[in-house]
Amino acid sequence: MTQITPAIVAEHGLSPEEYERVLHALGREPNLTELGIFSVMWSEHCSYKSSRIHLKKLPTEAPWVICGPGENAGVVDIGDGQAAIFKMESHNHPSYIEPYQGAATGVGGILRDVFTMGARPIANMNALRFGRPDHPKMRHLIAGVVHGIGGYGNCVGVPTVGGEVNFHRAYDGNILVNAMTVGVAETDKIFYSAASGVGNPIVYVGSKTGRDGIHGATMASADFGEDSEEKRPTVQVGDPFTEKLLIEACLELMASDAIVAIQDMGAAGLTSSSVEMASKGGVGIRLDMNKVPQREEGMTAYEMMLSESQERMLMVLKPGKEAFAEAIFKKWELDFAVIGEVTDTGRMVLVHNGETVCDIPLAPLADDAPLYDRPALSREDYQAWAKIAPLGDVPASNDLGADLVTLMASPDIASRRWIWEQYDHMVGADTVQRPGGDAAVVRVHGSSKGIAISTDCTPRYCYADPYEGGKQAIAECWRNLSAVGSLPLAVTNCLNFANPQRPEIMAQFTGCLDGMGEACRQLAFPIVSGNVSLYNESKATGGGSAILPTPAIGAIGLLSDWSKSATIAFKGEGEAILLIGETAGHLGQSIWLREVHGREDGTPPPVDLAKEKAAGDFVRKLIADGKVSAVHDVADGGVLVAVAEMALAGKIGATLDGIDSAASAFGEDQGVYVVTTANPDAIVAAGVPVKRIGTTGGASVAGVTLADLRTAHEGFFPKLMGADAALA
Repeated sequence: MTQITPAIVAEHGLSPEEYERVLHALGREPNLTELGIFSVMWSEHCSYKSSRIHLKKLPTEAPWVICGPGENAGVVDIGDGQAAIFKMESHNHPSYIEPYQGAATGVGGILRDVFTMGARPIANMNALRFGRPDHPKMRHLIAGVVHGIGGYGNCVGVPTVGGEVNFHRAYDGNILVNAMTVGVAETDKIFYSAASGVGNPIVYVGSKTGRDGIHGATMASADFGEDSEEKRPTVQVGDPFTEKLLIEACLELMASDAIVAIQDMGAAGLTSSSVEMASKGGVGIRLDMNKVPQREEGMTAYEMMLSESQERMLMVLKPGKEAFAEAIFKKWELDFAVIGEVTDTGRMVLVHNGETVCDIPLAPLADDAPLYDRPALSREDYQAWAKIAPLGDVPASNDLGADLVTLMASPDIASRRWIWEQYDHMVGADTVQRPGGDAAVVRVHGSSKGIAISTDCTPRYCYADPYEGGKQAIAECWRNLSAVGSLPLAVTNCLNFANPQRPEIMAQFTGCLDGMGEACRQLAFPIVSGNVSLYNESKATGGGSAILPTPAIGAIGLLSDWSKSATIAFKGEGEAILLIGETAGHLGQSIWLREVHGREDGTPPPVDLAKEKAAGDFVRKLIADGKVSAVHDVADGGVLVAVAEMALAGKIGATLDGIDSAASAFGEDQGVYVVTTANPDAIVAAGVPVKRIGTTGGASVAGVTLADLRTAHEGFFPKLMGADAALA
């Protein structure tokens, strides 16, 4: 038996104080298997020990919310006896170590979170952050991540319909890969994870267990040092073809009445799935480890419990349904094994080779896991620490057209076509709006309804002012959904931050959450699911330190008639171009200031939530009434970039009036939309500013031909990735 030493405890990511809690919970020393189980369940990735106290502040309820945070994914009512089920998850550390498999298994994991609850997945999204484009490792990371997302999503047959990509030196040593899935289920066929029924069989289905991914959750709960390459064995390996079989087998079984509870094996694998099911149900669990399907010889209970092998699920079945369920999984050529039973002990008991190798009370593993209220700088002290220079005097733009070309070719604004053309965004034949617009739109199969999906966040705003940045991340997603005509319903998130033991990082975390919560309350936009990813920083040579605070937001909206969704493309010549919303020409933290003048100065644009709501409600009504032909929200790059993107999408130029300074052209004011209409006199708003800024037509914008704009806009990724990019 392995002697538990302070070094072994430290290797498992537990502090001396936490190990004392383990001793108190057990009343004795743990063996290695028990220590491993405590280490993964008490890891930041599984226990949320630094964030739980703050997550409780977020609004999670609304009349249309069926299930909020705490389950595998959030559930909202979309009418007609149907529900949308969705969530976003991180796979950051694995994707930096092994970008293809890290990103691929991130997609696989979030798909399982959704179909575990009874939904057929209908769309994938992603939110990616990379370091400097010229960083020596970045091309390899971009190629691997993009191909991993496409390779898994394309093979499993779920369209990847959109997402976002940012670049900043803060991500040089720690990229972010956040994946989102949306599914649709019947409201009377939603499945939950709480185990019940003493004596009910516990069933393992899917792929066999191997040694891949052991300590993945622990690895994801620590920052990077010089040894990141040595952590490659902690990255899981995915098989999308098996996942496709698993989706179909699970949905077939879900059509019966055989399932009591179901949980996917994600982070911490068999440990987290069994502990969560038992603790949520207030029951105990007994597993016979010899019955776990294994693909490697001589696996120990420790290895089986901590493995993060992919494409696996755990279920509690009704008594007598084992043979019925086994027939379904054998038909789909998947492993099926009864590996244990529900007990009334409130304990996790594991038996291997006839011996009890684990006997742990469940409460300390889950509900009583460590909870920390980490110190955080005040808002004033944070501003002093961040050292954001005041905006001061801003140089005039000598040539708006030249500046526009610079922005259109810049990493954060350039076309993502090279990325999304590697994704199958049309599989399933229900994709209404392809990548490239404000939000993706996917038809609810067999109906007139559409679900709009958006991901967004502006990390540079969050760094400069976490509270305003948190508000803006929510408002931007809400605006994207409104811009296609959908009613925003609910939010999922992926809260990516650095080391929470640093007070300045906790100031970023708490500030962003406070801003997010305020925006969600004001916009009636509840948060129903999410993920926290901390310790995103690197001490590796050539890497930065902490990432920018990145509370990535994913959200969905509902269209009663998908055919009426708005798009960004100009539809014809001679139409009026209108600006809806209040503009002040805010250049602080703007892309123009950074890309043209090399400055990251000033405060981010303020978000007035009342004005945001008024403008969005007005735009949605215009779309529903058929009064506008194209809609695009103003975001990175300001009004002129928005107009240029609309012009390129429609292959029609624009003549503009009053867009004659850097502030009016490139200010990143919030709550603002550009729309086109053939009848501008019919657009009258009470309390929402509406201003005509031009007319569609011609073959240029701001004196730059569409051909030159397209060359600039489309050139960044192919040039960065090279002619052999698809093979990299």
